[in-house]
Amino acid sequence: MKLDPETIEYWQKKILSYQAFLKSWLEPTHLAGLRPKLEFQTGVLAGFSLLASVLLGVTNCSTQGTIQQRLDEDLKKSLEEVVPASYYDNDILQDTLTIPSADYNIGAKETTVYLAKKAGKVSAVCFKFIAPDGYSGAINLIMGIDREGALLGVRALNHKETPGLGDKIEVAKSDWILNFVGRSLENLTPTQWAVKKDGGVFDQFAGATITPRKTVQATYRGLQLFKAYQEQLINP
Repeated sequence: MKLDPETIEYWQKKILSYQAFLKSWLEPTHLAGLRPKLEFQTGVLAGFSLLASVLLGVTNCSTQGTIQQRLDEDLKKSLEEVVPASYYDNDILQDTLTIPSADYNIGAKETTVYLAKKAGKVSAVCFKFIAPDGYSGAINLIMGIDREGALLGVRALNHKETPGLGDKIEVAKSDWILNFVGRSLENLTPTQWAVKKDGGVFDQFAGATITPRKTVQATYRGLQLFKAYQEQLINP
């Protein structure tokens, strides 16, 4: 969130007002009159609490814009990994649609879909989703899909899977997740959307079957979500 001039002016006035109040309140003659009173210690505590609250508020407002900028940069980097830059010439972070997703078990009641457009036409979409039942908890993922429904890429954003085993879903640790590229609901049957141990086409990891299994299942559900809203998404 960027601070507008009015907000900045408001906080500047607030700070000056509190500074004037504290300066007056802390005057030696004023404090000398307060010391005999029971409320003195309470007043001191309240004054410092108020000052701390104001400082925290100002700090929060001044850093929110920077934090949001960093989050946007991280998201854009993730989007670029699953939707090649050649697919769009628009601001993909600003061009979005929100669709219901509660029925697809991907971790959200509604999902924000980022639209990649080339010359005004949607060429691909991208959205974050969750495999809620990984071995060590939720696995946060992101996928890119072309307008025909084929996967352009899948990436793990964050997870708590076992280092050296389940973390092979990370592209930095293994090329396993690259096997999703080109897969779709059209070129794989529902039973093929599984690890080989379960009769599917995707490899499992030695000593860690649950992580790839749940990642495959969640990706399949993500594709089902896309298919359900395909017309709306590619022709917004």
